[in-house]
Amino acid sequence: MSWLVRDGEVLSSLEVADTMSTRMAGLLGRDGIDGALLIKPARSVHTLGMRFPIDVAFCDRQLQVLATVCMVRNRMSLPRLRARCVIEAEAGAFERWGLQVGDRLEITG
Repeated sequence: MSWLVRDGEVLSSLEVADTMSTRMAGLLGRDGIDGALLIKPARSVHTLGMRFPIDVAFCDRQLQVLATVCMVRNRMSLPRLRARCVIEAEAGAFERWGLQVGDRLEITG
């Protein structure tokens, strides 16, 4: 099990999608997610066919948050050219975690 961490504080459990098949599947077909999903590499995401809205954080190579958006179902994000990965969670999670642009994240476990 991996964990998403900021400044020594565990924000959530973390699934990692880093193969073609796991990146393609993402959160499709799920009714929700406990924790978060890291998709790498990725510069944009979509919610086509998804069952719930999501929070998306676009991060650089060092996992610094470049931008965050809340995406409703059946939308496509604009690509973020400096982004190398994205973190997805259920809508409202980033507000609960206090996640902001500029935060530097870590993966442990």
